[in-house]
Amino acid sequence: MNERLIFFDTETTGVNKNVDRICEVGLIETVGLVETGNVFHRYINPQMKMPAEAQEIHGLSDEFLADKPLFNEIALDLVEFIGGAKVVAHNAKFDVEFILAELRRCGIGDVPWSGTVDTLLLARERFPGSPASLNALLDRFNIDRSSRTLHGALLDSQLLIPVYFKLLGLDQLQLTAEKAEPEQRKIVAAAGALQSWFPRRGVIQPSPEEMEQHKAFIGKLGDEAVWKRWASTVDQGLNA
Repeated sequence: MNERLIFFDTETTGVNKNVDRICEVGLIETVGLVETGNVFHRYINPQMKMPAEAQEIHGLSDEFLADKPLFNEIALDLVEFIGGAKVVAHNAKFDVEFILAELRRCGIGDVPWSGTVDTLLLARERFPGSPASLNALLDRFNIDRSSRTLHGALLDSQLLIPVYFKLLGLDQLQLTAEKAEPEQRKIVAAAGALQSWFPRRGVIQPSPEEMEQHKAFIGKLGDEAVWKRWASTVDQGLNA
């Protein structure tokens, strides 16, 4: 269960990957169902005018994005952060296609992840016929979305993590990075207490009489017995 997953989302200027551009990326790393605290978040100058309908969704204006880096300036850092991990996104096809299109514009043809998980498809499989938008799932699972007044790549990635665990029934296993360390300390402390409880004794060696009885028993097993071959090997090692 130590799989490394990257939860990610993008905000764009529109829905056509061949024309529109990414203006925000947000990625959050988890390892073994625990958030590591490693986050990759960038606003990006899309090098085009922001359509009004897109700005209504995410609130990112031309003025705000004017001094932000271009995608080709953050591309290698993005690829390095993903690092071949499996990525998780809601409506992953959209985000994946946009990122791949942007990477190709930068001359990067390799796919930076080992696989993708689409929580939209997971939701439709688990709740056929029910609304499967991110907001609908947040409401279904009683996850607070009061901060989601607008779409935001990092915020949506953060909200997607508990949704993913709920969809797979793993929410009881989820530990935040803050909770994981105290839990590990408890385990180590308990192990130390248990170790000190047992008397510290040396290895108990068999008596010469017990050794002779054991050899006699092994001798009755025949030459092909595993125990006899093993005993012979040990004796050779001791006498070397």
